[in-house]
Amino acid sequence: MIKVENLCKHFGAKIAVNDVSFSVERGEVLGFLGPNGAGKSTTMRMITGYYPPTSGRVTVGGFDIMEKPIEAKRLIGYLPENAPGYADMTVRGFLSFAAELRGLHGDARKKAVNHAVEMCSLENVLHQTIDTLSKGYKHRTCLAQSLVHDPEVLIMDEPTDGLDPNQKHEVRGLIRRMAATKAIIFSTHILEEVEETCSRAIIIDRGTIVANGTPAELKARSELAGAVHVQTAGVASAALIENLNQVPGVVRTEVVTDANGRVEARAYPDKSNANLNLTRAIAELAAQQHWQLDEIHTETGKLDEVFRAITLPDTVKAH
Repeated sequence: MIKVENLCKHFGAKIAVNDVSFSVERGEVLGFLGPNGAGKSTTMRMITGYYPPTSGRVTVGGFDIMEKPIEAKRLIGYLPENAPGYADMTVRGFLSFAAELRGLHGDARKKAVNHAVEMCSLENVLHQTIDTLSKGYKHRTCLAQSLVHDPEVLIMDEPTDGLDPNQKHEVRGLIRRMAATKAIIFSTHILEEVEETCSRAIIIDRGTIVANGTPAELKARSELAGAVHVQTAGVASAALIENLNQVPGVVRTEVVTDANGRVEARAYPDKSNANLNLTRAIAELAAQQHWQLDEIHTETGKLDEVFRAITLPDTVKAH
């Protein structure tokens, strides 16, 4: 549904997007991650045809966004950054206007507006003007306009920005429900949103894609992924570390906490050994040594750690 090929965007001497390529199929939710200024919004604006690319190509539903913009844009629902709207319009008036622009008239327009209002829970503010809305309701109103024509492709720039925790939960649920029939891209700074909602994620840094995979694949790149966390009582931290270091497949260990007679430690595995079952080996060691084992589990990795490792300059990482 969306195909991006060797996309570049220059603003004078500044290279905002540099040779970006990816595709999104129907049924996929792609999370777009990156630091501020990484090129996320610029890429999304080129996909929607708002910015022309300096070079490269974007097709939506098989239509080139520059050569056949009307055909391509008919398929797109777009929630821009900062959720703009016409301040003096009521919520219903704005959504009705957006539906008419999309070619909906009469009963079809009324049904489309009512459906968008219901999906985004806007019933209580229908007759308010947009300039009187809270930030959260403004955002939901702009989200509703992106959905009013039931598009096949959704491009959303930070769709939960400004929403309270309950509203964030509602929007994430809405994205998951729509995912089966649409191709969806959304940018976010909330990493838990990616894990909850996305089937795939791309990390972009300084205009270039630096990671592309499922949330599980990205988390597997974390240093913590596969590490075994143990909590014991009645054994000194030095003795615990000495014993853990002798377990085959352990490359290093560390004490996490040591207080009130309980020690928490972490053992890092040799990731080149695909058949390694470090948790079982450490559990067997605990039984042999008669440790009081309060807890043992394998870490799954942390997306925020991977994000920082990929996007932070080396000079910052060192500190």
